[in-house]
Amino acid sequence: MDSPAVSSIHFHNAHVLPEPDLFMHTPGGNRIPAHATILASASPVLENVIASNRVVKIHGVPDGAVTAFVAFLYSSRCTEEDMDKYGIHLLALSHVYSVPQLKQRCIKGLAQRLSTENVVDVLQLSRLCDAPDLYLKCVKLLRNRFKAVKETEGWKFLESHDPWLELDVLRLMGELEKRKRRVRKWREEERLYVQLSEAMECLEHICTEGCTEVGPYEVEVGRQKTPCSKFATCQGLQVLIRHLGTCNRKLKGGCLRCKRMWQLFRLHSSICLCQNSCKVPLCRQIRLKMEQENMKDDARWKLLVRKVASAKALSSLALPKRKLDQS
Repeated sequence: MDSPAVSSIHFHNAHVLPEPDLFMHTPGGNRIPAHATILASASPVLENVIASNRVVKIHGVPDGAVTAFVAFLYSSRCTEEDMDKYGIHLLALSHVYSVPQLKQRCIKGLAQRLSTENVVDVLQLSRLCDAPDLYLKCVKLLRNRFKAVKETEGWKFLESHDPWLELDVLRLMGELEKRKRRVRKWREEERLYVQLSEAMECLEHICTEGCTEVGPYEVEVGRQKTPCSKFATCQGLQVLIRHLGTCNRKLKGGCLRCKRMWQLFRLHSSICLCQNSCKVPLCRQIRLKMEQENMKDDARWKLLVRKVASAKALSSLALPKRKLDQS
């Protein structure tokens, strides 16, 4: 019998279409009248089928999915209701019959509807339908909710019937976790370089203008002086500088705080571009000593110097913009 949904496919412009010249047969026995020219223009696979047969049989999906599929071929639209009900089936149909516009709509719609319960089904289908972006989204959800997904019937079925897919998923999850750790490590390192760059700026500021507690001998400093814009960093540096001047362990190489301050002096000397006029103590002397003793910096120190210098340069480039925004 003819499908009751036939009228919904012809839409408001049905009067301009000729009489249907073929039928789409659904798994439930319904017939959906359609037009060969429209189906052929929307799907090269259907074009080949229609060339030799005016009856097109579709199997393996609900009748409603076939109706929604034919409706899309006519209108290039898929309702949210159809996506909720038949998203997985429409993705399969769009892949089998080569309808890329519907396939992209299904990939986007299914990605938005991923859940703990359906992720395994969508994962399996996305692999069969050559949808790598959707496959990756499924793997990411699996990684984030693996404990809950392991308890679903879908995952248990996967363990029993498709061990190769299970192995591939577990491998991808491991790679994503490694990538996540690498990104986290990279961000932490970048944060450290920015912090050291700020410390270099504050060191120059303290030794040139002075801040609330420490400054050059010709500059008067005190609590009444307004804190600088990076005072959290600047205050910590002032504490280290004052400690360096009073530490009783200097003759034995200094304590950990002294060594930290000397490392900051050395770092400043390594990136300073105006040593002849620099007011940071021992800037030029440290560089000369390193050159005279032919001290070779190790690879890690060279990388640190390069990264801090780069962060400092980027900060100086952003400074005019910040001043413009504040004005």
